[in-house]
Amino acid sequence: MSPRTKPSWTPWLYLAPALVVLGGLLAYPIYQLGLISFFQYTQAQVSGGEPTSFQGLGNYAELFGDDQFWQVLGATVVFAAACVVSTLAVGCALAVLLTRVRAVPRLALMLAALGAWATPAITGSTVWLFLFDPDFGPVNRVLGLGDHSWTYGRFSAFFLVLLEVVWCSFPFVMVTVYAGIRAVPAEVLEAAELDGASQWRVWRSVLAPMLRPILVVVTIQSVIWDFKVFTQIYVMTNGGGIAGQNLVLNVYAYQKAFASSQYSLGSAIGVVMLLILLAVTLGYLRLLRRQGEEL
Repeated sequence: MSPRTKPSWTPWLYLAPALVVLGGLLAYPIYQLGLISFFQYTQAQVSGGEPTSFQGLGNYAELFGDDQFWQVLGATVVFAAACVVSTLAVGCALAVLLTRVRAVPRLALMLAALGAWATPAITGSTVWLFLFDPDFGPVNRVLGLGDHSWTYGRFSAFFLVLLEVVWCSFPFVMVTVYAGIRAVPAEVLEAAELDGASQWRVWRSVLAPMLRPILVVVTIQSVIWDFKVFTQIYVMTNGGGIAGQNLVLNVYAYQKAFASSQYSLGSAIGVVMLLILLAVTLGYLRLLRRQGEEL
C-alpha cells in the first residue's frame, strides 16, 4: 500500500454490527462486574435495607487475605492444566488416527465424537456419575472395586471430573486438527515416510510445526474453557466436594456470590479470573511471537 493511500474503513463497517453485539453482550457485563467489585454489595444492599458503600480495593484485600482463595486458585490452575494437556493429547491423537483409517470407521468415530461434543454438560456429568456410581455403576463392577466412591476422595473426584471434561472437549480439538492435517500437502507426508520417520517423528517435526496456528487456537480455547469449568464440578462433586475439597474458582465465586450473598466478593473473584485468563492468553501469544511464529 502506498504511504499516501488512506486506510479503508470498509472492513470496519462490515464488522460494526458484530462489534456492537459483542459490546452489549461482553463489555457492559464486564463493566458491571468490575463496578460491583469495588462496592459493598450484599443481600442487605440488594433488598434496600442498607445503602451501597464504596470499598475501593477492600474486597480484593479481603479476597487475597483468605487462605482458601489461594488453595482454590492453586487447585484450579493444576486441574485446568491437566485438562488442557489431556484434551490436546487425546484430540490430536484421534485426529491423526482419522487420517489412517478407512471411511466407515472414520465416520463412526466422527459421529461418536460429535455426539459427545453436542451433549449438554449437565447431561454428560450425570451419565459419568452413573457410570462410576458405587452401587449401580458398571465401572466398579468391571474393575472389581466393589462400592468404592470416586467422589469421596479429593484426587479421585478431580480425576473423574477430568475424564468428563476431556470427553466433552476433545471433539473440538480432534475436528479442528484433522481439518488442518487434511490441508497439509500429501507430498510432505510422503517424503517424511520415505525418509523412514516414525509416526511420532512425523507429528513432532512435520505436522506440529505446520499446524502451529491451529494448535494455538485450540490451546487458548481449551485454557479458557477448562479454567472456568463450573457445571462438571458442581454436579459431579455436589457443589465442590466434601468441605470444599474440589472447589475451583468458578464454583468458589458462585458460593461467595449466591450461597453467601456476598455479591461484591463474587464479582472480585470474577475479575481476578478474567485478568488471569487475559494474562495467560497474551503471554502465550507473545511467547510465540518471540519464537518467530506467524499468527
